[in-house]
Parts: sequence; structure tokens; C-alpha cells
Amino acid sequence: MIKMIIDGKNIYIYGEKEIPYSLVIINTFQGDGSEIFNALKSLTDKDFCLAVVSDIDWNDEMAPWECPPLYKDDVPCTGGADKYLDKLIKDIVPSVKGELVNAPEKIIIAGYSLAGLFAVYSLYKTDLFCSAVSASGSLWFPDFMEYTDNNSFIKRPEKVYFSLGDKEAKTKNQLLSTVENRTTEIYEKYRNMGIDTVFEMNPGNHFKDASFRLAKGIAWIL
Repeated sequence: MIKMIIDGKNIYIYGEKEIPYSLVIINTFQGDGSEIFNALKSLTDKDFCLAVVSDIDWNDEMAPWECPPLYKDDVPCTGGADKYLDKLIKDIVPSVKGELVNAPEKIIIAGYSLAGLFAVYSLYKTDLFCSAVSASGSLWFPDFMEYTDNNSFIKRPEKVYFSLGDKEAKTKNQLLSTVENRTTEIYEKYRNMGIDTVFEMNPGNHFKDASFRLAKGIAWIL
């Protein structure tokens, strides 16, 4: 494992760095991503390199635009995704690639919760990523489905993976309760476009088996 600090983010790099492989970029709130890496190694024998970008300013850098607090005493989303994506493209990914022996054949973006939303959103803003994983993605986000209706991919993705827990939509919060319907609608839109995509349901709520769910999505893409 290689650890580096770029623009105030701790970056952890795991896996293959010398032969043709896929580079997977994960954005996460905290932690070194070792649990995700270990789960992924148990799920696939494909060669890959995993770069985990930690210490994300979650409600700003993963949010495409503003969203008011979901609950009393919650914090709002402040819509810094475009600014962070620019940093990811221009600073973080090039610095990660500089640590590798050979350039990756493909770059995949993956994330959980708001980072899953960000992964899908990034496909509409850059051609850097060939595929995306949105594990328990926050596709309930206000106006995001409409955004996918009214905007086009910068480059058509090869694969997009969606998942949810089967209890995630069972909430009294009116906005969060739309997550399963919204995810289904976006998944079906992509499928009808001929994109290789899947929508997988997992047992449990939003917080169960997060690392394993994310690893499953990455394994499917690989």
C-alpha cells in the first residue's frame, strides 16, 4: 500500500501497479479503504489498482448542487462537486498515476451513498472514467433524475452498476423514500440506451455491509 497526501486528501493505493489493469477511484468520507480492498480481492481474480481518496468534505464535494438538511440538526449539502471533480481530474488522478509503473488501461469511478451519486454525476462532466459504481447511491437527490433526462454523457459509459439495501426506501423522510424508485428509473433509462448495467438489491438498510456492497459493484465492473 502507498499513502500520499494531495490537496489535503489522504490517498491510499492498493493492488497491481505494473501490468495492464484497471484503476478504480473511490471517494470516501474517512478511513484507508483496506476493508474494501480485502473484500474486492475475495470477489475477483482480475488485476486492478485501487486508489482510495479519503477525508472528503462529504456534504459539499459529493453534492452536485445545494440540498437543504434532511433532518433537524442535519447539515445541508452545499454543491461543491464540480470544484472537487476539477481537483480530482487535474491533481489527484494524475498524481496517483505518477505512482504507477504503467498507465492503467481503464479508469473506473466508484462510491457509496453521496459518493455513489457523485460517481454517476461525473459521467456527465468528464470522459476520464469509462464505468461507474453507485452502491447505495443517493439518487434521491433533488432534481438529479431530471438532470439525467436533460443532459448527456461526455462519453458513453461502458458499464454502470447500481445497488441498494432492500430497507433503504422504508423511511418516513419523503425525499429519502424515493431512492428505490429513482434508482430504478435511472437504471432502466441506461439499460434502454444499451448500456451494460445492473441494479442489485441487498438485504438491510443503508448502513449495512457498505464496504462489501461497494466491492461487489467494483467486481462486477471488472
